[in-house]
Amino acid sequence: MTVLDWNLKQRALVADKVFDAGNVAAGGMLFGQFLAQRPFSIVLAIAGLVFWIGCFVVSVRLEGDGRK
Repeated sequence: MTVLDWNLKQRALVADKVFDAGNVAAGGMLFGQFLAQRPFSIVLAIAGLVFWIGCFVVSVRLEGDGRK
C-alpha cells in the first residue's frame, strides 16, 4: 500500500479543501432543495448531511495532532 508522505502544511491545505468540498456538497444537497421546483427529499438531505460529516471527519484526521 502506498502512503502519501505530506508535510504539515500540505496536510493542512488538503484538510481545508476537503472541508470546503463538504460544505459545497451540503449546500447543494440540503439547502439547494429550498430553491428547487420539486418537493423536499429527506433522503437527499440526509445524504448531504452524511457527506458533510464524512468530509469533516476526513479533514480532522488529515489535520492530525500536529506532532509529525
